[in-house]
Amino acid sequence: MKAIKFKHKNWEVAGILQFPKDFDETKKYPAIVCAHPISSCKNQTSGNIYGKALAEAGFVTLAFDASHQGESGGEPRFLEDPATRVEDFRCAADYLTTLSYIDREKIGVLGVCGGGGYAINAAMTERRFKAVATVVGANYGRIFREGDYTSGSAIKTLEAIAAQRTLEANGDEPFLTTYIPVDEDALKKTGITDIDVIEAVDYYTTPRGQHPCSPNKLLFSGLAPAVGFDAFHLAEYLLTQPLHIVIGDKVGAFGSHRDGYELFNKAASTKKSLQIVAGASHYDLYDKPEATGKALEQIIPFFKEHLA
Repeated sequence: MKAIKFKHKNWEVAGILQFPKDFDETKKYPAIVCAHPISSCKNQTSGNIYGKALAEAGFVTLAFDASHQGESGGEPRFLEDPATRVEDFRCAADYLTTLSYIDREKIGVLGVCGGGGYAINAAMTERRFKAVATVVGANYGRIFREGDYTSGSAIKTLEAIAAQRTLEANGDEPFLTTYIPVDEDALKKTGITDIDVIEAVDYYTTPRGQHPCSPNKLLFSGLAPAVGFDAFHLAEYLLTQPLHIVIGDKVGAFGSHRDGYELFNKAASTKKSLQIVAGASHYDLYDKPEATGKALEQIIPFFKEHLA
């Protein structure tokens, strides 16, 4: 494992390279960019589960913190901006092409949850990605347009964002909200019973998955672009690479189950597959060995076939 940084505009993105066993710098290896979920970081599922397993399977993997988040640069902090997130993938591909041991014609991409949606969007116009996989890939903009589990509607959210921008333009401090309740007690007070929200709190706010680079902070005034973002826009025309989609059959509010079906039906890829992991929830496929193991049973052969 090696900590690295690569350029994005005038700041640096922090990443982790992981290598196959008996790695030899004089040889050429296929590579896979691994993208983390919304609110996550490189040290969680994208790096320590999927990045690690794919490295063990013979690939060089690159997991990175999104710009404005984690150990990556970019101001303002805690910004979740789709255009910037998608550009991160291009910059990651740029970086991989500078490494003498990477086969430039054998670069793939894998994204988890919101990172999966961003991976799809990036791959449509980043042709250096030769194969694409998503694990519970979610269309972040779709969640906002429908109204998330607390705000009620996209228009209400946009109006609140506009009001907050006006306040900040006139000298108020930036308002940081949270993605999810801050702990299990806070969750109980909301009365929310949806499986995705419950398991998100369990993953992100307990020793199971919590990490300092994933602090559950979100710049509210920067959210407007997300409301207008569609991760799958033009997939029926531009997403032509081999595609493998992984979802669980336990359905929750974040919508990765139906997003998986929508993406499969929409993608122009002539080689595409939809894997449904029986008995698995959205967050089981982040780190639960049985669920991730089943996912990897198909993800690894998929990448070996298309990046061989």
